[in-house]
Amino acid sequence: MASIYQINKGVSKPIMFKGLKGQYIAYLAAGLLLLLLIFALGYVAKISVYVLLPTIVVLGTAIFFIVFRLSHRFGEHGMMKFFAKRNLPHHIIFRSRRLFTHLKHKHYDRGN
Repeated sequence: MASIYQINKGVSKPIMFKGLKGQYIAYLAAGLLLLLLIFALGYVAKISVYVLLPTIVVLGTAIFFIVFRLSHRFGEHGMMKFFAKRNLPHHIIFRSRRLFTHLKHKHYDRGN
């Protein structure tokens, strides 16, 4: 009896949804959930629906544009790389060459 195996093509491809890549899907979902909570709190606080609804629509549109722009600008991992690069030091200062001259003379025991 022959077995039929499915081949998982694109296993290493990033998750995409409507043009959003990777973590930007979660950012959009979190933003929309936050807007839902803001609307619910405003409704419970008896803020006029005529004021609340246009505000939520404008903020939702802004969230969509910002998240899609970030997704297209940075790609899947680009924003993490951008913020990581900002944390790198511009200069490395050392007062002695001893650190570098002793590198080739050290013997490390590898457990053999």
